[in-house]
Amino acid sequence: MAQTAQLPRQADRRTVVAVGAMLVAVALVVSIGDPGRIAWVRTFFVIFGSLLIQALPFVLLGALAAALVEVFVPIGWFEKLGVLPRPLQLPAAAVAGVAFPICECGSVPVARRLMQRGLMPSAAVTFMLAAPVLNPVVIASTFVAFRGRTTLWTMVGGRFLLGMLVAIAVGWVIGNRSKDELLKPNPEEVDEHLLELGRPEARWRRFFVHLGNDFLFMGRYLLFGATIAAAIQTFLPTSLLTGLAERPAISIIAMMALAAALSLCSESDAFVAASFVQFGPSAMLEFLVFGPMVDLKLVSLYAGTFRRGFARTVVVVAAFATFVGTLWVGVAFG
Repeated sequence: MAQTAQLPRQADRRTVVAVGAMLVAVALVVSIGDPGRIAWVRTFFVIFGSLLIQALPFVLLGALAAALVEVFVPIGWFEKLGVLPRPLQLPAAAVAGVAFPICECGSVPVARRLMQRGLMPSAAVTFMLAAPVLNPVVIASTFVAFRGRTTLWTMVGGRFLLGMLVAIAVGWVIGNRSKDELLKPNPEEVDEHLLELGRPEARWRRFFVHLGNDFLFMGRYLLFGATIAAAIQTFLPTSLLTGLAERPAISIIAMMALAAALSLCSESDAFVAASFVQFGPSAMLEFLVFGPMVDLKLVSLYAGTFRRGFARTVVVVAAFATFVGTLWVGVAFG
């Protein structure tokens, strides 16, 4: 058991070492092979460093909030949504995400527990998709990332409203499916009453374990995403990025694919999106709304938690709803 518990931490360390080694190797190769391109390397590290400096405090804040929710907020609070009339459960579940700053990976097990506790599955799915987009840490990071730009309130308000609507749309498509139709059986699941911790000291120890693990988990994706974003901004021809950005539909699809591939945590993705200054608000919103709902790590989590077809439903509905919504943002704001 002890060896199994250390695997995620070892994976995080390997990720950090691999990214660091890759950065050093690139710098050495360029400096030795073509000293005239040192300016490129300098630009790359300036972009990479600025992304990390801006985003890391929000990753830490998100990990802190997620650990507090995990350890100190009773799951019964969520169950109160089940007493609402069915037409109100989806909007209420989406709005509940405002109060619970958990990342997209943390929202998946919470949604599973909510279904097992009797909450309507469509409402649990709505909460799962809305919380990583609507929570206050994410909205604050979006505000900081786009402050000083004319599109500030378009990005902040658009992310909030569009994220809520897309989450509700997916929940509506899920409809009246039961938890047995959605959830895979988990033979390793332990009765949560056996996990209750009676002493405050034990809860604080658990809190710091969650804090460290969440920060390392989210931090490795930030490292990877900042590396890719800095490389694209530095080494891809500006004319290519400008050409993509000038085609509204193509630019939205490109940012959607990039968000899925980078698999960033929602607390830091606004800084990466803001670095792509060639793209308009529609494409950036696609990145900010679609990424926390559908990316490579989430698809694997969906496949492991839910039955066959669920991940496909989320991908298709979220992609279509976000695409249509961001196109209208482009129509309204240019």
